[in-house]
Amino acid sequence: MKAKTVLPAVAMTAVSMVLTLAVVVMWLGTAVPWMVALVVGLGIDGGWLATLAYERRLAAQGDHSRAVTAVGWCFGLLAAGVLVAHAVTAAQSAGAWLAVAWLPIAAKALWLVHGLWERTALTPRALESIRGIQQEARDEAAVARARLRAEAATEETRLTAVTGAGARVARVQAETAKTLSKAWSTLETARAGEETGKALTSVTTPVTLGVTPRWELPVWGPSEPVRAPALDATPALTDDALDEVVEEIRTSRTPPLSYREMSARFRAAGHSASEVRLRAAWKRVAA
Repeated sequence: MKAKTVLPAVAMTAVSMVLTLAVVVMWLGTAVPWMVALVVGLGIDGGWLATLAYERRLAAQGDHSRAVTAVGWCFGLLAAGVLVAHAVTAAQSAGAWLAVAWLPIAAKALWLVHGLWERTALTPRALESIRGIQQEARDEAAVARARLRAEAATEETRLTAVTGAGARVARVQAETAKTLSKAWSTLETARAGEETGKALTSVTTPVTLGVTPRWELPVWGPSEPVRAPALDATPALTDDALDEVVEEIRTSRTPPLSYREMSARFRAAGHSASEVRLRAAWKRVAA
C-alpha cells in the first residue's frame, strides 16, 4: 500500500528535476558556459532533493519542521518558476513547456499526500482487528434484525389468532343470545296468553278436584341469591307455621298474591323453606 503513494511522488520528482536541469542548461547555456548552467541546475535539484530527504527523515522519526517544509516548497516553486519562465521566453513549443511547468508543484503535493498517509497508516494486525470488529457488528445487527422480524411475525400470528377466537366467541354469544331471546319471547307469549291458564287448568282439574290453581310460568329477569348465613340462622318452620306465614303473605293484598310474588316476599322476610315445601304450602292455603 505504501508503494501506491510513494512511487508516483518519486517518479514525478525525478521528472521535475530532469526537466528543471534541462531547462536551466538550455536557458542559461546561451549566456554562460554550459558547465556553469549545469552547476546551477544541479544546485536547484540538489537543494530540492536535500530538503526532501530531510523531510522524509523527520517524518520517519515522527517529527515535523515547518522551516524545512518551507524551504522545500521554495525549491519546488523555484523549479516551477524556471519552467514557466522558459515557456514564456521560448520561441517554439511554449504551450508544451507550460503544460509541464506544474510538475514540481504536483510532486510536492504528492509528497504531502504520502506524508498524510504515513501518519494515518495502520499495521496489518490493527486493520485485521478493525475488520473483525466491523464484521462482528454487522453480524450482531443482522441477528437483531432477524430476531425483530421473527418476533413481529409471531406477534402478528398471535394477534390474528386472538382476534379470530374473539370473533368466534362474539358470534357464538350473539347466536346464543338470539336463540335465548326467541325462547323467552315464546315463553312470554305463552305466559301472557289468555288460553294458557285454561289449558293447564283443564289438564289438571281431574287431579286437583275442587282446587282452581293460578298458573304462573317463569319470568326472565334478574335474581338475587340468598345468603347462606341467613338460611343457617333461620330455624326451619313446621308445616302449620309455614301455612300460616304463606296465608298471611298471600292475603296481604287484594286480590291475593300469586305464588311468585308470595315466594319473593317470603324470602325477603327472611323465612327459610325449600321450594317443594313452599309450593305445597301455597297449594294447601289456596285450596
